[in-house]
Amino acid sequence: RNDLTGWFAEQGRELPWRRTREPYRVLVSEVMLQQTQVARVVPAYTAFLERFPTLRDLAGAPTAAVLEQWRGLGYNRRAVNLQRTCRAVCERHGGRMPASLDELLDLPGIGPYTARALLVFAFEQPVAAVYVNVGRVVARALLGRPAPPRERQAVADALVAPAPWHTAQALMELGARMCTARRPACTE
Repeated sequence: RNDLTGWFAEQGRELPWRRTREPYRVLVSEVMLQQTQVARVVPAYTAFLERFPTLRDLAGAPTAAVLEQWRGLGYNRRAVNLQRTCRAVCERHGGRMPASLDELLDLPGIGPYTARALLVFAFEQPVAAVYVNVGRVVARALLGRPAPPRERQAVADALVAPAPWHTAQALMELGARMCTARRPACTE
């Protein structure tokens, strides 16, 4: 853990969503980053938040305006689901993002990965957001073998426990930049 977080402190990319713990902004980044490269998301994230600075702004906007702002990111269903999530948070939780796994999973458009990403990156809870890249890091660098999803999740959760935000970000960075699918350099 210390080696990983030390590497991240020196080598981690400066990304706008890493400067916030605000749940709405974390949610926007996580939805945008699904199946879209970071380089494309950075300018879109900034522009999207300028147009819809709060969860309530997005919830109350016409869907056509949301889709217009989403242009260039692809998979428009993500934008529609993001707005549905924000509307549900306003209706069910008074506009405040819930901070429990069960409540997050109950929201439209929120799956296990996104719920855990919100928990760790917005609320700094000791859970890991395990998706393809992080799962690859856990299997290759920590276990040294393929492992089923539940085992990868448990190992990652145990790793992030003392320092959730930094360790989870470091795992993501390692998976995206070093422990890649084509040219793995996990131990470097």
